[in-house]
Amino acid sequence: MWYHKPVINEELLQSLPNLKIVANSGVGIDHLDLKLLSSYGVKLSNTPFIVSTDTADMGMALMLASSRRLVEGYQMAVSPDTEYFPADWLGDELSGATLGIVGMGTIGYKVAKRAKAFEMKILYHNRNQRNKDEESAVGAIYCKKIDDLLQRSDFVLLSVNLTPQTHKLIGKRELELMKPTATLINISRGLVVDQDALVEALQNKVIKAAALDVTYPEPLPRDHPLLKLKNVIITPHIGSATKKTRRLMMENMIESIQAGLTGLPIPNEVL
Repeated sequence: MWYHKPVINEELLQSLPNLKIVANSGVGIDHLDLKLLSSYGVKLSNTPFIVSTDTADMGMALMLASSRRLVEGYQMAVSPDTEYFPADWLGDELSGATLGIVGMGTIGYKVAKRAKAFEMKILYHNRNQRNKDEESAVGAIYCKKIDDLLQRSDFVLLSVNLTPQTHKLIGKRELELMKPTATLINISRGLVVDQDALVEALQNKVIKAAALDVTYPEPLPRDHPLLKLKNVIITPHIGSATKKTRRLMMENMIESIQAGLTGLPIPNEVL
């Protein structure tokens, strides 16, 4: 499967009686019915670790682009109407700012490593607290309650899997807990955020800005209000989109398929 295609439904499974394995590109499997696959005896693999470095880089890129207003700056620099650069056109510093990471898995932890190099203060909320050595390595402080993280962070970065528990994890209530100067960065899945609530929060300056590599749907309808807001950066779900990583993802999928067809243990099998 690449970009969620082909769609794996009962009709397809019935038409492929000899199907042994579905190899899914990327980490997320929220688009797949695991019980349905299991009922047909079909195994599933994904590529969870290969994408982590590039996706963490993307999180930092979005944070930098939003804080320093790079998209707006580019538009100003190339506009035929620009006669001078205003001296009061300012962004925000990352150094010394507080980053709250929601979901400190492989990707979230790599973001924390990068943020430490930017001298950021790091908070994180996770299902499970990481061990003390891992926390001290990046200077991260655990927030058992997500509300604490939201209230204290200048940047909130979402790096969670989409599950029933994380569906619209960030809604109107959570956005109102954030600082009016805060920025929301989403590198996980669009449905982790209530988009209608986000639009309202951005329009009413409940939060300062958002930087999103994911939305729902993808792409957004061309008349969607998120596309009209200057305090939003949207990229086309390119967290893992580098030549090297995409090649490694494909190689990993092939290894899983070969193992599934020969009865060997499947790398990165989803159980």
